[in-house]
Amino acid sequence: MPTLDDLRSTVMSAAQGAMTLQLAYIGVTNDLFESLARDGSASADELAARAGVDAGYVRRFCDAAYAFGLLDARDDRFELTDLGHAFRPSTRGTLMPFAVQAVLGAHMAERAAGLMKTGERPGESVLAERATVLPWFGPMLEASFAGLFEREIVPWLEVYRDLEARGGVAVDLGCGNGWYLRKLVARYPHVRGVGLDGFEENVRHAQAEAERAGLADRLSFRTGDIHHFTVDEPVSLVAMNRALHHVWDRREKVFSTLRDAVVPGGAVVIWEPSWPEDRASLRDPRRRGMAFQNLSEHVQGNHFLRPAEIEEAMRSVGLTPRTHLFAEGAEAVVVGTKA
Repeated sequence: MPTLDDLRSTVMSAAQGAMTLQLAYIGVTNDLFESLARDGSASADELAARAGVDAGYVRRFCDAAYAFGLLDARDDRFELTDLGHAFRPSTRGTLMPFAVQAVLGAHMAERAAGLMKTGERPGESVLAERATVLPWFGPMLEASFAGLFEREIVPWLEVYRDLEARGGVAVDLGCGNGWYLRKLVARYPHVRGVGLDGFEENVRHAQAEAERAGLADRLSFRTGDIHHFTVDEPVSLVAMNRALHHVWDRREKVFSTLRDAVVPGGAVVIWEPSWPEDRASLRDPRRRGMAFQNLSEHVQGNHFLRPAEIEEAMRSVGLTPRTHLFAEGAEAVVVGTKA
């Protein structure tokens, strides 16, 4: 049985890990890591000038980042360590999502602590309450899930190959920064995509990324949501990626809308975290984050879903569902085909 001192040591280690992620978040969101990577070593004042931020804050940041192993120092000049490089958003397999999740998670924990007394659930607006977080929400999801999508989901699912054969249009509802459609049309040259999102900043970011990738001729993005969208041509596939749980309380109307949006033979593709049947599996390190995020979702008025619930909702509107599990069962993609 662990002693109190053992537990104290464990918690202190966890606390210092949280501080590392919080410092990394500051370095990511203020372009400090990328500035150092581009230009090599710099004094704190030089780094502040390059990044266009306050020198006083950067001096304190550099000392703290040095203490936590994100930066090395030689005299008064700083440079990235291997750990600091790993948090750069441009690094392949970047650790940036962990930094963003840590700060967003702290915000959601504070909100949950206060709201627990009243039971209030303010909705998705809480995501925009921290000005530095929202611009990084889409890049965080892209860095977390685009690799899985490209490596495992796209090659496995026939629905995407059918879309390419049709030369069809895919609509992504709640598209964020547009990463899903960018990956899809880059792989399949005959596919076109339309992305809708409720946050104008996400739409601007998605369009800019499509232009940067040379895909703007086959991609368009606009402000909208599942309840108010129109597309000027037949739609072969409608996707919702980690977004269905946000509108689950209106699922009858939602699934009728999704069914009506696609042509006969088309498909509705729902990607959601796979909430387990067995609570004990939440102690698996791969699922702990899902359990914490489900508390965050409650603040927003949502909760995570079991694949069987999604299948039942699809059948209720005449879609034929099939569930595919990925990431050792933690991620579910449910494909509903329209006869």
